Order: sequence, then C-alpha cells, then structure tokens
Amino acid sequence: MGGNLGTLTAMRTLAVIIISWNVRELLDRCLAALQGDLTHTAAQAQVWVVDNASSDGSETLVREKYPWVRLETPGENLGFVRGNNLILNRLRAGKLPDYVWLLNPDTEVQPGATQTLLDFFTAHPRAGLVGPKLLNPDGTLQQSAFRFPGLLQPLFDLGLLPARFYQSRWNGRYALSHYAKGRPFRVDHPLGAALMARSDALAQVGPLDEQFFMYCEEIDWAWRMRKAGWQSWLVPAAEVLHHGGASTGQARPQTTAYLWESRARLYRKHCGALTRALVGAAVRRHFSRRHAATSPEWETAHRRIVAAWSA
Repeated sequence: MGGNLGTLTAMRTLAVIIISWNVRELLDRCLAALQGDLTHTAAQAQVWVVDNASSDGSETLVREKYPWVRLETPGENLGFVRGNNLILNRLRAGKLPDYVWLLNPDTEVQPGATQTLLDFFTAHPRAGLVGPKLLNPDGTLQQSAFRFPGLLQPLFDLGLLPARFYQSRWNGRYALSHYAKGRPFRVDHPLGAALMARSDALAQVGPLDEQFFMYCEEIDWAWRMRKAGWQSWLVPAAEVLHHGGASTGQARPQTTAYLWESRARLYRKHCGALTRALVGAAVRRHFSRRHAATSPEWETAHRRIVAAWSA
C-alpha cells in the first residue's frame, strides 16, 4: 500500500507494526486513519497487526474490514516487545524495509504525518529514531519526547519532589516552546507510541530487548542507538493523535509492576552505580511501606517491584 504506487523507480519502503490487545474500536480508528494517510504517501508500505489473543473481536475486524493488513495471531499475549520483535526479526531475515514504524493501536495518524517523517529521515542521514508531535484526543499537546532518566525522574513519580516541577526539565520534559516553534529538535528519546526507526540503525543495534515485557523498551532502544552514534529527533510538523494507555490501563496492579520492573532493568543497563543505589533505595522504601494497606493484587505487585530493585 502507498501513494503513487508503481510510479517511482526508487520509492522508499516502510513497514508499520501495530501490537493490539482488546482495543477493537481504537484499532479500527487507527487503521482507518493510517490507511488514509498512506494513500497519500510516496512509499511502498506494508502494515502488520499482531493481535495478542484479544477477546473483543479485533481479529475478525482486521480480517473483514482491512484485508490488506498482514495479521499475526500468536494465540497468546506476547506483550509489546515480543510482539514487535516477532515482525522485526521476520523482516530482518529477509530484506529490511528502509524504515519501520512502531505504532500503538490507540493512535490516529493525522494527514501528511507519514510523509513528513519519511522526508525528515531523507534530509537527516544520522537520524536513527524520529517521533511525531502527539496530541491528546481534545487536540491539546501531549508530551512526545523525553530526556533519558536519571536520579530525579523516578522521585517525581514517587511523590518525593514538588509537583510544581513535574513538567520541568528536571523531570525529563522538553520546553513547550520547542513544540510551538514547529521546527524539528534533537531529543534523547521520542515516546514509543509512534516511533519510526531507520533500518540501518535497527540493523546495527538489533531489535527491542525482550527482557522488557512492556515499558522502557523504546528508551533502551534510543539509548543503544545514541551509543552507536545515531540521533533521535522530534518532528512537530508530523502529528499523531494518541488516546494513551488504552491497553495497559486494563490491569493496573500488573502494569504498575511491569513499569517499575522495566525501569529497574533500564537503570542496570544504562545508569551508574551511585544513581542506581540512590533510586533503588527510594523505590524499595516507597513500595515496602505500601504493602500493608493494599489488596492482595497490589501487594503482589509491590513485592515484585521491591524484588526488582533489590537485584
């Protein structure tokens, strides 16, 4: 699928991968918006949907309404990382497309976004990862890129630092003026909701780390690409609506455990010993004190978090 298909002799190639779990209505809107934008994009695109054993009719929706989509049904919930790697490794075994777009099912690509990101890659050969400007459903700005985490960011989430600084650079945020200017700007990592990668960078650093079931995998990917000499950028002229947390919000105790377990792994891979020790102490203290006043599900989640940060 792609605009002007067959009319260009050196048309760029793009693979879009969407991992879905029980978000049928949002997936429908995602694929409809993507289909409309790809029709006007100068690229040969293939779109993959990995359905993680949904029970809401998502598989039937894709087969009947979007027969051009390549549907994978592994029969179990592989999670975000393994689901993406299922397709990434299949692509790597053959001829990789020029670019790969990891797109959440709760996104709606706005007109022209795909072309804008592809054109940016062409103009910036050292760009390994790019992300669009993300919009909330009401059209307001959603923070779309962040600085790599260090000592302070987890402390904000634990409520140990003043909330008035939550949107500051101390918590990894980029100034809103960067988005308002409309010009692309360098970032540490775009948000993983709509993350496009250059295949040369993917080939060099490898796919996502499957030790991350969900969360932090895009941060790790961007960190590995940075260490390999690739750049990450945010391109505000490309816009994608992002509903946010539609799949992960369905199981809060479990997803909270996944989040903090993934953060523990991320810090072990990329942060120094002192930062790991200080953040680990704060995390263990916070979640250990929450055991007594929680449900059994939350108590289990908190114990998993403490164990992850004790390793």
